[in-house]
Formats: sequence, structure tokens, C-alpha cells
Amino acid sequence: MEMGKRRKARAIALQTLYEVDSVGRKAEAVVERLIMEAELSEENNAFVRELVAGVVRNKGEIDRSIEKFAPAWPLEQIAMVDRNILRLAIFEILFDNKVPVKVAINEAVELAKIFGSESSSRFVNGVLGSVSALANR
Repeated sequence: MEMGKRRKARAIALQTLYEVDSVGRKAEAVVERLIMEAELSEENNAFVRELVAGVVRNKGEIDRSIEKFAPAWPLEQIAMVDRNILRLAIFEILFDNKVPVKVAINEAVELAKIFGSESSSRFVNGVLGSVSALANR
């Protein structure tokens, strides 16, 4: 099954955030390298850059949201891929507001199924369900 173009763009944003998180490279350099390799449309390249820049810019606030809605899990104990999927989705839900909340959650759950562990999708869905309840007030 081929990944949809937007999901592929989100996957590239996720890979960028993961690499930045794991080895501390500069987000701009990583995103440009991954975009070059991905062969996306200009529109989706812009989408990837927007997601990554948005997460990086709002990371402190996003991480506080994760800590608030996943209190049983210290941030550094959440699997790195799950943590970055949550960052991406929380950016889309609380800051970006360009896609419906359900779409942002569904995309995050799908990324968790592709890149995460067996329990990732349930964990991501649970945390984002709580986040979205706040967002919909």
C-alpha cells in the first residue's frame, strides 16, 4: 500500500524530528536533506518545513502538553518515535489548526502503526484524545 502524499510528508517531518531528537542535528539541515531524497511536490515540501519549524518553535509548550496528558510517562521515558509523533500531532491540533482534529489524530495513529511499537498507536491515540478534548473546548 502506497502512503498518501500528506502522510508521506508527515513521515518525513517525523523522521526529521526523530533525527534532531536523537543526534542533535539542526532541523533545517535534516529537513532539507530528507526533502531532497523524498521527491515530494513543492506544496508537500512546504508542508514538511512548516510542520518541523512549528514543532521546533513550540517544542517547550508542546512538551508541557505531553507531560500534562501523559502524566504516568516522564517525557524522556516515552519512546523517541512516540514522543515525536505526539509532538507533530499536538502541533497540528493546538497550534496549526489547518486540519480537523480527527485527521491529525488519525494521521498520528497511522504513523505510530508504521514506525512505532505494538502499543504505540494505542498510546498515541489515548494521549491525543485527551489533548483534543482540551482543544475542542
